[in-house]
Amino acid sequence: MLDTGNFVLSGSNNSFYVWESFDYPTDTILPTQVLSLGGMLYSKLSEANYSKGRFELHFTNEGDLKLVPIAWPSEIQYKPYYTSATANPDASQSGFQLVFSQSADINIVIRNGTIIPLSRVSITPNLNNYHRATLDSDGVFRQYTCPNTSIGDRSWSVVRYIPDNICAALRNEFGSGVCGFNSYCLENSGTVDCQCPHGYSFLDPNDKFGGCKPNFPQGCGVDDGTRNPNELYDLVQMVNVNFPLGDYDSLGPYNQTQCEQSCLHDCSCAVVIFSGTRCWKKRLPLSNGRREEGALAIIKVRKGSVTPSGSPHYPISNSKKDNQILLWSLFGSSGFVNILLLILISLMVFSRHQKKSIKFVHDSSVPETNLRIFTYEELKVATKGFKEELGRGSFGIVYKGVLKFGSKNQVAVKKLDKLSQGGEGEFKAEVSAIGKTHHKNLVQLLGYCYEGPHRLLVYEFMSNGSLANFLFDLSRPDWYQRTQVAVGIARGLVYLHEECSTPIIHCDIKPQNILIDEYFTARISDFGLAKSLMFNQTRTNTGIRGTRGYVAPEWFKNVPVTVKVDVYSFGVVLLEIICCRKSVAQELGEEEGAILTDWAYDCYTEGRLDALVDNEEAAMMDIATLQRWVMTAIWCIQEDPSKRPTMKRVVQMLEGCVEVPIPI
Repeated sequence: MLDTGNFVLSGSNNSFYVWESFDYPTDTILPTQVLSLGGMLYSKLSEANYSKGRFELHFTNEGDLKLVPIAWPSEIQYKPYYTSATANPDASQSGFQLVFSQSADINIVIRNGTIIPLSRVSITPNLNNYHRATLDSDGVFRQYTCPNTSIGDRSWSVVRYIPDNICAALRNEFGSGVCGFNSYCLENSGTVDCQCPHGYSFLDPNDKFGGCKPNFPQGCGVDDGTRNPNELYDLVQMVNVNFPLGDYDSLGPYNQTQCEQSCLHDCSCAVVIFSGTRCWKKRLPLSNGRREEGALAIIKVRKGSVTPSGSPHYPISNSKKDNQILLWSLFGSSGFVNILLLILISLMVFSRHQKKSIKFVHDSSVPETNLRIFTYEELKVATKGFKEELGRGSFGIVYKGVLKFGSKNQVAVKKLDKLSQGGEGEFKAEVSAIGKTHHKNLVQLLGYCYEGPHRLLVYEFMSNGSLANFLFDLSRPDWYQRTQVAVGIARGLVYLHEECSTPIIHCDIKPQNILIDEYFTARISDFGLAKSLMFNQTRTNTGIRGTRGYVAPEWFKNVPVTVKVDVYSFGVVLLEIICCRKSVAQELGEEEGAILTDWAYDCYTEGRLDALVDNEEAAMMDIATLQRWVMTAIWCIQEDPSKRPTMKRVVQMLEGCVEVPIPI
């Protein structure tokens, strides 16, 4: 390990380096380090996640330094948001190296010897300081310094950065922008912050770059069209906020009132941008949001929607005087006191009724959870007498329902077969397994009914159906969407296997049990066959479970199973996602390709990856990812469970964080 931070493998007598870490940078370069033509840095995914992220720095073979967003988790590049413009047809005038000098300057060296500083900001070199330059997870390339002292402040501070304002610089037709979808970007002296619009909250409170979601039902089909939109929605103005891309309609000349009413009466409209005499309508998901002087974003928010802090969004009045008159008239009225008394009495009666109701329906054999307990009559009303069927399985039927309270109005109600002994175990297994879990890639269980002979489970509603519909019933989904879905499933399984207080084996991973939400996020569902492991337990004995085509071989060997049965099933599903083909193609009979796992392995060994994706252009352009993913799937379906990777390792393999060995 050299004093520069370069880790080297030296030849004889230290006369040359056989290998050095400076030739293989990740997100950081150090003084004396050189990035040659073709060199690259890549950001980590987030502050706490060191997986390969959404941004890359390339010193291209043409001599340009470029910052490029990536169609994560694939390796497809979008248009650059920064370029040094040092490429030149005349090779002698073109960029040759990016050099981080010992004196802490970062320069582009031209072949003729000219030195071009990367930043216009100059600093006074201090050899007593440490220096580094890092491509951070927000896409900004920053140079940091830290005092080399044993006393005082030893924190890293930013001395310069590119681009000057990434919120304004990154403006791509595709992708979410700097921040995630449905959020907007704020920049202040190189510091980037992401915020949610009024009525929205972060998908992951611990990741502000992960995007936002509305705290209320959104889109066409949410309401039956009988109520006036003015009764259902508020329009909230956000000054100096814009979402400059993704318009689906442009109207004008309009005044602001006309613009607002047009959005209010358009079920597709989530936000409208008003400027002068024109308005631009936008639907979800919103992308490339940013602070922009002079812009006016008008957000359509459902009345009574709740902010992350729990405070309701009330309609914003245009007149403080109106509010004062209303307040004094209420206090000045004797009817106000009567109303208060009536409300208090109603609450007392309702509370007493609820306690009796809960006592009646609760059963001690059901595990204690924080789930809501529903009465059978409530769910019968919510589903209009169990009218609209969403799907059915071996233990029961799933119906669509609408609740009249809470932020998740639309629900899926799973009605278990009350006469089935297996259904009774199914019910308890599902409540026990998922009642205490919470992850963005799991379908959330909202509550249940355990009343007399009735056994029902209430889930959040997934608007885009199952992965089976997504892959097999519609037109072929694009490669990027499929990669997102696959990584989402893998992360959900990592959570079940390693991050729950009680590890869970799902036991029935298949496309029918993977649902897709409105943002095309994969959500694992149907925990009826799940098996929880006790503390320090890695195996469990149980009867054969699962679905033909997805069942791991060890199920048939009468041996204890582990989480590796889920890994096997995921490998099959991963091949289905790659190929958009079912694991067992009944229509092919005994022909080649009838068993997807066998056909995929043959295609891989024969170098026919193009056949797997039917020569899909986007997949063939991303051939390195395609090959890595096929190899990962083959490792997952190894007959010997010990040879299969863990799901955590699978995620690292899919994301390219670790090298995937050649399958055997």
